[in-house]
Amino acid sequence: MIMPAWIEYFAVAVCAITAVLAAEGKGMDLFGVLVLALVTAVGGGTIRDLCLGVRPLFWIAEPMHVWTALVAAAATFVLVRFTHLPHRALAVADAFGLALFGIAGTEKALVFGSPGIVAILLGVVTGVAGGILRDVLRSEIPWVFKPDVNLYATAVFVGALVFVLLREWLPPSETHRYIGMAVILLIRLAAMRWKLRLPTFRSRIQTNSR
Repeated sequence: MIMPAWIEYFAVAVCAITAVLAAEGKGMDLFGVLVLALVTAVGGGTIRDLCLGVRPLFWIAEPMHVWTALVAAAATFVLVRFTHLPHRALAVADAFGLALFGIAGTEKALVFGSPGIVAILLGVVTGVAGGILRDVLRSEIPWVFKPDVNLYATAVFVGALVFVLLREWLPPSETHRYIGMAVILLIRLAAMRWKLRLPTFRSRIQTNSR
């Protein structure tokens, strides 16, 4: 099954929006915000394509991805100057970006002949790498490394795993793609709502000293 083009375009737009929301309070001008948005929107897919040896990169082959990111970022930049968005808007938008790009990356890796586990890992990279670049550029610890950001990359891993297993065990269906996205989104939103997280690493010395 061929992935519909709208999924990657929508993912690019959502990730660009998250970058604008994340730039709040950083004193960036419009140009800086657009650069941040573009890096966030295409960063994960770029790393995925480089790992797969895909040439040209997806946003070079289809420059409309660049325009989509820039237009979404500019529109959000204008919107937030006149409207106060909820505090959780960034986290919710980011969750949608994780779901869309996570499965898009996994599926593209499978199309290029990657083994299931490799496809899953590339799905995780596609989902989280743009956000990592975004946070590094705004001098923040990336969300994927923060213990208080619950089930971030884990959600992508589980959703991508479900998608790969469905493709291997069941007849081909576009439904598998959307089930994988739903799993990622629901896990991430549930983790945000109920503070679900994996155990935090502590050495024996740290545990005894508490």
